Amino acid sequence: MRSTVGGPISSEPRINDRIRVPEVRLVGPEGEQVGIVPIGKALELAAESDLDLVEVAPMARPPVCKLMDYGKFKYETAQKDRENRRNQTLTVIKEMKLRPKIDSHDYETKKGHVERFLKQGDKVKVTIMFRGREQSRPELGFRLLQRLADDVQELGYVESSPKQDGRNMIMVVAPHRTSKPARVTRVTETAPDAAVE
Repeated sequence: MRSTVGGPISSEPRINDRIRVPEVRLVGPEGEQVGIVPIGKALELAAESDLDLVEVAPMARPPVCKLMDYGKFKYETAQKDRENRRNQTLTVIKEMKLRPKIDSHDYETKKGHVERFLKQGDKVKVTIMFRGREQSRPELGFRLLQRLADDVQELGYVESSPKQDGRNMIMVVAPHRTSKPARVTRVTETAPDAAVE
């Protein structure tokens, strides 16, 4: 009986002598079906063709094993994973806080930050903070959020409409899917004219 206590379960498939079953369903190096063969015969075929016997479906009855160059397979899998990670975009939510009676200069500064975040491909959670009597005038906050949404509509869209949340009013703006995040590269640092659109 197998003990339940032990080290971490390996995600690596079993290969060659580590496959401990009497017979396996064997698949050839080109994906061709060889059939059900005793484990000894499968290991013999692997040695003859200078390949590894790799268990690809351990839960099948009998387990499915394939003849392949395991080192090359691992390398190609690692390359694919690295490529997939590179292509993944990590969604970051930035937060911008405003007051209902914001000064026009401050508004322009905050709007600039929101635009920068959207250009980088990040979502922006815009929060209007109400204090004291301002709470009785939520329309001021709503109008301010609408104005901001209109000002940045070329870069993003309102993903979550303005909602009152206690003393705050919150709206989420997301970048348009078509716009690629602007990446800072060395070229733009050495030739600032090239970065100007």
